[in-house]
Amino acid sequence: MVLEILTPEKKLYSGEASMVKLPGISGWFEILNNHAPLISALGKGTMEVKTSSGKKNFSITGGFVECLNNKVIVCAEGGTAE
Repeated sequence: MVLEILTPEKKLYSGEASMVKLPGISGWFEILNNHAPLISALGKGTMEVKTSSGKKNFSITGGFVECLNNKVIVCAEGGTAE
């Protein structure tokens, strides 16, 4: 699936991913390839992204995620790559 992680300041990540683990406001959840359409609010925490080259972590302070047609867009209020 295609993943984009955006903040108001910059694009943190854009590329392929096989799994994204996100801090939802009611708990953690994962998005895998061919996931059903979804929009969800995010809380503060560390996102985990699995790619073909390994695992990447991104610290976010909240925001929203949209998953549609095997594309995931994370709009984070603030964040950094770890």
